[in-house]
Amino acid sequence: MADGLSPGQQALKRTFDASVAFVGLALTFWLIALTWLLATLDTRSNGFFTQKRVGKDGRLFTVVKLKTMRPSRAHHTTITQSGDPRITPLGRFFRKTKLDELPQLWNVLVGDMSFVGPRPDVPGYADRLDGEQGLLLTVRPGITGPATLAYRDEEAILAAQPDPERYNDEVIYPDKVQINLEYIRNWRFRDDLVYIWRTVCGG
Repeated sequence: MADGLSPGQQALKRTFDASVAFVGLALTFWLIALTWLLATLDTRSNGFFTQKRVGKDGRLFTVVKLKTMRPSRAHHTTITQSGDPRITPLGRFFRKTKLDELPQLWNVLVGDMSFVGPRPDVPGYADRLDGEQGLLLTVRPGITGPATLAYRDEEAILAAQPDPERYNDEVIYPDKVQINLEYIRNWRFRDDLVYIWRTVCGG
């Protein structure tokens, strides 16, 4: 398997993540608290959505986001499409503006995640990685990244498919793996800054 980030690159990435996450939490704590309250009232449950995800070195951690969906006994998939009836109107706004991602600043601060990297998978998907694909587990998963930006309209793409779950497993997920492998192989700090800027500005 090809080498991932060097120790120096990992240190630079981690120092940036921890520093910016600390400042970000200090500046947006009030907003996270307000949106949590609104999400709690909107979903009639705890406004934080927590789920086990696979992180660096295959370690499980608990990701924290704002809750944007109400539970439904009729839906059991982790695949979300545009128009999903579980998504509340307020939740749709949170997802569109990326406000639902704000609590993940905590995940970045404590070292579970990075600002930029492969999105953290639920258990089951990471198990499919083999050979050089294991390179994805040598870095912390990210809030954003090249694959996330490439599939910014993923929910709409899935909604147009006759079998969204199969399309995700056979087309989107493998493509994301390749995009993320290229990101790790050719990592540059300035590229991380570009991905963050594009995510914030919607580019």
